[in-house]
Amino acid sequence: MTAALTAPAPPAAARASGAPRQWRWLARLHRPALISGGALFLLVAAALVWLGGPLTDASAAAWKAYNACGFTPRCSYDQSSILLYKDVYNWTTIAVLTVPFLVAAWAGGALVGRETESGTARLAWTQGVSPARWLASRLVAPAVLTVAVTGLLAALHHWAWAAGRDRIDTTKFWHDMATFHANGTVPVGLALAGLAAGALAGLLLRRAMAALATAAVTVGVLWAAVHAAVPYLWPSVTRVSSLEEGPLGRGLLVGQGVLTPKGRTEAPCVNGGLDSCRDTLTDMGATAFYRDLHPASHYWPLQLVATGILLAVAGLLTYAAFRVLRRTTGTARG
Repeated sequence: MTAALTAPAPPAAARASGAPRQWRWLARLHRPALISGGALFLLVAAALVWLGGPLTDASAAAWKAYNACGFTPRCSYDQSSILLYKDVYNWTTIAVLTVPFLVAAWAGGALVGRETESGTARLAWTQGVSPARWLASRLVAPAVLTVAVTGLLAALHHWAWAAGRDRIDTTKFWHDMATFHANGTVPVGLALAGLAAGALAGLLLRRAMAALATAAVTVGVLWAAVHAAVPYLWPSVTRVSSLEEGPLGRGLLVGQGVLTPKGRTEAPCVNGGLDSCRDTLTDMGATAFYRDLHPASHYWPLQLVATGILLAVAGLLTYAAFRVLRRTTGTARG
């Protein structure tokens, strides 16, 4: 079986021109997915430009008028602009966060899974294209495209969010879960991990739909794991406040409680001004509140560390895909 799947190495000139030819063939094979994906990209990009420009201006003007009303019973302001901004922001955020799932599903279902299920991959391996070069051609160009598309959408999302940050009262905080992930480099790392997961699932399962579902679930698990780990990827800062003030400090919360002679402990209540809470804290011997958090200056360190972890996972998944390919075909040399 191994002999049947292993072809003699082609000449150097043929190998040099093989990659571009493989990529052109790959583009033709997946033209419908590329066209639909390109249309979706343009739609989301246009919506983000609209969000950060005219929609932000209109919503900011409406909020300015609303805040100038005070307690005037009959106040005229453009409520529809405020609501439209909120809806478009939510939908574009969801769209940016969906990209890694789409990449993983495409990689598992069509890019690798469909070809291993139909036997097209084995046919290619017997016609002068080594298994390793076949797999590399399905990872390199899609990876470059994934980085470009996902990175640009995340950059546009960050720009649109920043445009309304100090002008619109309901702008999401930087540490809001969806905003945090959509605003930075995490979607890029997650999309690359999804691409590698789809390739590995396609090689292991050899069923397009099963590989599609497995890759999408893998992205979901990775995203949940990164989100849970983010608060602990960089040293937090501690804000200490008096019992009368209550816990102070705004940012990505890591933990909070009270300080006692025995050390830190959880607080049964968070407002020392209430009589019942004051009595409870006095019985505990509490002296102050503390809050461990990440301020806004920690945003990029957290993003980059999380992205680095995802890139490492993508590298491991890619390595595993080539190992599975080598075990399946008896060779992974190109």
